[in-house]
Amino acid sequence: MTSSLRLSTVILPYQRWHDGGRDAWLRAEELGFHAAYSYDHLSWRSFRDGPWFGAVPTLTAAAAATRRLRLGTMVTSPNFRHPVTLAKDLISLDDVSGGRITLGIGAGGTGFDATALGQEPWSPRERADRFAEFVALLDRLLTEDAVTYEGRFYSAGEARNIPGCAQRPRLPFAVAATGPRGLKLAARYGQAWVTTGDPKLYETGTPEESRAALARQVEALGRACAEAGRDVASVHKVLLHGFTPDRNRPLESVEAFVDFAGRHAELGFDEIVIHTPVPDSDFATDPGVFEKIATEAPVLLGSGPSGA
Repeated sequence: MTSSLRLSTVILPYQRWHDGGRDAWLRAEELGFHAAYSYDHLSWRSFRDGPWFGAVPTLTAAAAATRRLRLGTMVTSPNFRHPVTLAKDLISLDDVSGGRITLGIGAGGTGFDATALGQEPWSPRERADRFAEFVALLDRLLTEDAVTYEGRFYSAGEARNIPGCAQRPRLPFAVAATGPRGLKLAARYGQAWVTTGDPKLYETGTPEESRAALARQVEALGRACAEAGRDVASVHKVLLHGFTPDRNRPLESVEAFVDFAGRHAELGFDEIVIHTPVPDSDFATDPGVFEKIATEAPVLLGSGPSGA
C-alpha cells in the first residue's frame, strides 16, 4: 500500500443545482475526498437526452459552496473550447475557489462534443495536432499577462490575462494521455497524468491484462519524462476508475476497493477517481458502500482519514 494515495470523485453535472447538485459537492467535501471533478462535455453518452449542465458554471458554484475540496475538470478538450476564452474562465474560476482548481485536459474523442458546433469530427491525427497546440497556447495564456500567437489551429491577439491564476505560476494541468504524443505533453506541461487504462481491454480483457497495460503506460510516461529532462516522480499519476475490465466490481465493498486501489498503487498511481453514484446508469453503485469506501478505504490504505 502507499501513504500518499489520494481518493477523489467525479460528480456528473446532471442535477439542478438546488435539487441535489449542490448537496453532492458538499457531501464530497464532508466525506473527505481529495478532489471532486466534473466532466466537461456538452452532453455525454446515455445522458444526452436528459439534463446536463456546463462544467465551468457548475465548478464555480461548487467553489463558492465548498472550502477545502480541490475541484477540476475530468477532462476538458479542444472539441468545443478555445484556449483564449478557456484561459479567462480558468483564471476566474481559480480566483473564486481560492486556488483549488486543477485542469484535467485531453484530446477529446468522436462523441457528441465533436460535432455539436456543426463541424465534421476530426481525424485522430488532427485531434492530436490540435491538442498539442491547444495545451502549449493555454500554458502561455495562463502564465503571461499578454499573448499574441498565430498557429495552425488557434490564434491570440494581445490576449490579456491579468492578474493571472491564484496558483503560481498557473493552476496545475492533469493531462489525459495514453499514446506517445500525449505522454510527451504530460511530461512537458503536466503536473499530473490521467488514464482510464487500455480501452481495447474494456470489453474482453482481464483485470490482470489491464494492470499490465497500465504498467506499460507508466513506463512510457517515465521515458517521456526522461526525454524531457524531468523526474517522473514529479508527475502525479491519476487513474479514472470505471473503464477497465474490473468495471464497477471494486465499488461493491470496501474490501474490494482496497484490493483494487492497492494493486494500482503498486504500479505507481497516487490518485484514484471514482464516480459519485448515479441511479439507473453505469454508475449506479450503492450509495452506502460508496460512502464507506470514501471514509474507510483511505485509512485501510494508510492514507489517513481524508485520503489527502
